[in-house]
Amino acid sequence: MTDQSTGSQMSTVILDAPIVSGDITISEVKVRKPQAGELRGLSLSALLNLDYAALENLLPRITIPTLTKAQIIVMDPSDFTQLGSEVMDFLLPKGAKAALSPNG
Repeated sequence: MTDQSTGSQMSTVILDAPIVSGDITISEVKVRKPQAGELRGLSLSALLNLDYAALENLLPRITIPTLTKAQIIVMDPSDFTQLGSEVMDFLLPKGAKAALSPNG
């Protein structure tokens, strides 16, 4: 789900397996479209291939609440894939999305 009201693109991911950290339970994570500077030191092709190491470095920069590497390590693989898919969707140009669409 993309929220255009804030001026920047943001998606909300409902976690299949909430993250429990102390007294806090995280059941949903907002993912913000990264700005170019937040991609520093990362390979775009690695991000588009859902490379674990690349996403582990990017997700703390663009998630609300901010996910730590320790939280990402214990995350359910399906939730990690959902977050990575949102990142991938943000990085693809509109033309590429249209080509991938069954109606495009």
